Amino acid sequence: MIIDAHQHVWDLDRAPYPWLGPHVPQWNRTFTFEEVQPALRRNGVGATVLVQSADNDQDTDHMLAVADDHPEVVGVVGYVPLERPAEASARLAELRTDRRVVGIRNLTHDRPDPDWILRPDVDEGLSLLEAAGIPFDYVAVIPRHLEHVPVLSARHPRLHMVIDHLAKPPIGHSDVEPWWSLMAAAAENPLVHAKVSGLYPGEAPDRWTADAVKPFVERAVELFGPSRLMYGGDWPISVAAGGYDRVFDGVLQALQGVAPQDRDEILSGTARRFYDLDDGLLTAAAARSEGAGRP
Repeated sequence: MIIDAHQHVWDLDRAPYPWLGPHVPQWNRTFTFEEVQPALRRNGVGATVLVQSADNDQDTDHMLAVADDHPEVVGVVGYVPLERPAEASARLAELRTDRRVVGIRNLTHDRPDPDWILRPDVDEGLSLLEAAGIPFDYVAVIPRHLEHVPVLSARHPRLHMVIDHLAKPPIGHSDVEPWWSLMAAAAENPLVHAKVSGLYPGEAPDRWTADAVKPFVERAVELFGPSRLMYGGDWPISVAAGGYDRVFDGVLQALQGVAPQDRDEILSGTARRFYDLDDGLLTAAAARSEGAGRP
């Protein structure tokens, strides 16, 4: 069963999303799980992990409510305010009572300070995740963000991290540096994983090809190995890149040179282990998806 380890839903009536507005018309509306469900079934995706879309509790509560109605949702990466450790601790204690909460993320790429993740108060928040054994989804979209991964690894040697969207490699550009070298440094920590997701240029998301993506996926496989990579569809951000089907096909094409058992790791096994997904939830998702989609 394929697991999509990076999917979003948002409801403008349930939570504030400060990054949305008329300047991003392709995303400036409510996106429901029902809307993406047919695409998941067409592509044989039987389980998904919903990932936070806003730095507030309402967004996390909304994702959990969606999970209540859809057994395909086997995990939720929610939000706690890492820069306010006391509040983060209290909220974390509440969220950990729900077996579907499998990780925490903050929208680090929306912070004006590119070094926000290194602040002492944020560092204390990350220590909470480390002590609790809760994975951290790290959004790194510029080289400066990626430079911080070895620092975070040294500060928090037991923290499991996953770099979202392969840290946005320079797809379509002739110069692969500094991404090429910075990812190598990040991968030196065996607890750092990465998501094969969101692989399209931010400035022109519709202008990408599987051939353009492939070298960066191959580099990620070389550095992390399949057991530290996981697939994510990044819907509905992916609507600007051609939609779920096109993005999924592009990932499959980029993985054509990967052995079948290694491909299975990227499409399922890694997410299952990294997020410690509940076996009962996975069984329920499998029962729901049986007979749907393609292998």
